Amino acid sequence: MEYEVGQIVYSKSGHDKGGIFVIMSVEGEYVYLIDGKNRTLEKPKRKKIKHIQATKFVSNSLQQKLNQKSYLLNADIVKVLREYSNSKGGF
Repeated sequence: MEYEVGQIVYSKSGHDKGGIFVIMSVEGEYVYLIDGKNRTLEKPKRKKIKHIQATKFVSNSLQQKLNQKSYLLNADIVKVLREYSNSKGGF
């Protein structure tokens, strides 16, 4: 599966197992994940692709802002993740 910036994923292993994140960047076999709370834009989590479970949901607004390196707040990420969780019945 192809991973892209702005895609929502779940962690399959590690201390953050079951956590929901947004892909900030993709570099080879690693992705950098953010959730806006514990893993902020300033301190993303580096994780191997084999340790995440992808969803088909990609936030277009986050994707544009991350790709263009435009102004983005951690609160924006929290908002997108909350909306996604609520649409899926909570998490």
